[in-house]
Amino acid sequence: MLKLFKKTKDKIPKSEIITEPKEPKTPPVSKCGKPLQLDNSRWERRLHKELMSLIKEPPPGVTVDTESVQQNLSEWKINIKGFEGTLYEGEDFQLLFKFNNKYPFDSPEVTFIGSNIPVHPHVYSNGHICLSILTEDWSPALSVQSVCLSIASMLSSCREKKRPPDNALYVKTCSKNPKKTKWWYHDDSV
Repeated sequence: MLKLFKKTKDKIPKSEIITEPKEPKTPPVSKCGKPLQLDNSRWERRLHKELMSLIKEPPPGVTVDTESVQQNLSEWKINIKGFEGTLYEGEDFQLLFKFNNKYPFDSPEVTFIGSNIPVHPHVYSNGHICLSILTEDWSPALSVQSVCLSIASMLSSCREKKRPPDNALYVKTCSKNPKKTKWWYHDDSV
């Protein structure tokens, strides 16, 4: 009879776990070899630079509530006046910009606040704004100033004061943060 298996009393060696000495973690570097700053100072510098620019050379009808910014650099209140010759002429609106430490790679949360939220087909009664650059079309090249100009332009081009058709349902069911909404951009005519 042919033996196919050899019986051995030898024990199979247990696998050994080999550990190498841990090397100290080196900070991540950029493509050009410079160390990346992962602390908050980079986004705060960007915000400060944008704030100074917006205060020194604001777009027409736009002003910064400097008192709110002094209390908290990550939340700005911006005042916008309705342009002359538009449906919103003479009206005053206030925007709240909220920034996180991923700014400018992550868009700010922008909503209308206060007692006068514009009646507009892309502005919900809770202040949420359906505008693509605030979510999926955001780019780090954009700024607070460019967002303000886009919103002012959106208001100026409006031909009829009315709420979005799904306003009541949306306001009842939406997240407090408009960035968590999956917007459907279907109307560029207003």
